[in-house]
Amino acid sequence: MDLHDFRDVAENYDRYLAVMYEHDDHHEAFQDFYLKLARQYGAGGVVDVACGTGAVLLYLAERGIDVDGTDLSEEMCRVARAKAEKRGLDLTVIPSDMTTFSSGRKYSLAIIARSGFMHLPDSKTQQNALLNLRDQLTDGGILTFNTFDPLPSIQAQMMQTTPEDYSFRLEYVNSEGLRERIYNAITYDPVTQQMYGNWKFETLDEAGCVIGERIRPLRMRQTYRSEIFLLAQLCGFEVLDIYRGYKDEKEDLSDPSTAAKYRENLIWILKKKA
Repeated sequence: MDLHDFRDVAENYDRYLAVMYEHDDHHEAFQDFYLKLARQYGAGGVVDVACGTGAVLLYLAERGIDVDGTDLSEEMCRVARAKAEKRGLDLTVIPSDMTTFSSGRKYSLAIIARSGFMHLPDSKTQQNALLNLRDQLTDGGILTFNTFDPLPSIQAQMMQTTPEDYSFRLEYVNSEGLRERIYNAITYDPVTQQMYGNWKFETLDEAGCVIGERIRPLRMRQTYRSEIFLLAQLCGFEVLDIYRGYKDEKEDLSDPSTAAKYRENLIWILKKKA
């Protein structure tokens, strides 16, 4: 299991992300970024893959976009459905692996927002996901997902840690109104290119004493730009654009040195080839 498969994580996901991005925000304006893409490419329908608790899904639906959602985590889907119902939205949210997902319809835009693609553990699974999502797209359909340029200095630091070397990440108030502290411990395997480790949640009483503790695993893969270009070619896509973050700053695809200049969140825009 992964971090997002647990009910307690799904129920508190929005709460701790709000605190996380308040202090370490690489996602400013991300919803409007995907709304712009949906208006540009989503006339034939949009699917939010790895939709989580619906941050993008609900934002698009409330603005008139024809959008479905899917996520590997049934708990995340349950929360997304409940949020949609509360807002009076009748949405299709399907628990499914992105390597096998099919809703029975085609889409002109598939979105894998934030780190969803990075949870695919190896290049074979990435390939299977891209091939399957290509099948879910209309001719000329668009797929977008995120990666980041791996930093050797950060990789070296993570290789010196273990999944039990916890560092404080943040404190937030959980769904039961109790304070919780999150610690994480992440290490890196250069052979598999996987970051893996654990998140520890400590629940506090009013006096600040720990009254509960939960350990939840996390595994993500670091993927280099050269791999994405190759995967796109193998899976029947062409790379249209790469954005540096959500502020419409595009990479120069003809200049490979940009990988050394900009170490940021990368948003890939891929087009299904005929």
